[in-house]
Amino acid sequence: MKIIMLGAPGAGKGTQAKKISEKYQIPHISTGDIFRANIKDGTELGKMAKEYMDQGALVPDELTIGMFIDRIQKEDCDNGYVLDGFPRTIPQAECLKKAISEMGQKIDFAINVDVPDENIVSRMSGRRACVTCGATYHVLFNPTKVPGICDICGSELMLRDDDKPETVKKRLSVYHSQTKPLIEYYKNEGMLVDIDGTQDLGKVFTDIVSILGA
Repeated sequence: MKIIMLGAPGAGKGTQAKKISEKYQIPHISTGDIFRANIKDGTELGKMAKEYMDQGALVPDELTIGMFIDRIQKEDCDNGYVLDGFPRTIPQAECLKKAISEMGQKIDFAINVDVPDENIVSRMSGRRACVTCGATYHVLFNPTKVPGICDICGSELMLRDDDKPETVKKRLSVYHSQTKPLIEYYKNEGMLVDIDGTQDLGKVFTDIVSILGA
């Protein structure tokens, strides 16, 4: 089972991707994990990607795609995988399609976790992260026992720059211009599944499982 997760930043697609990975015993492959693993292992692709990242520049598509293609050819992907954060653009989707078709594969489902922008801004502005251990919480949905203090290590919590309303709105703007067109692309490919991401996390996952099968 080969799955692509779609949705705006903060829609919860990463959380659902992890749950899919656990239930169906297939790897959860995210862009961040791919970059970190290649850089840590000192691969040629990782070294080239690090040069761009150190300069604050975007990693070119051909490098990103190369890392993903290398990853999905590993043995643990024999039964499938769930891609999170990739592809982000139509050109990336086209390159992925071409590469995996040459491997005799195809994507089975593109799952779009659909959440309105106003819900996302509200969600993300309520997130808090521990300055020491990195644990994350939410002031409404996952509060700490003591307000502003991490349950795990007792350190102070902070609102990350990425989660500030003005930053979230900028990220959503980029998503709508670059990534949202993928929804129409995968709809035309006949593999898009829309899921209401405003529901409780458990209900969202139940809806996904009803599509994928038990």
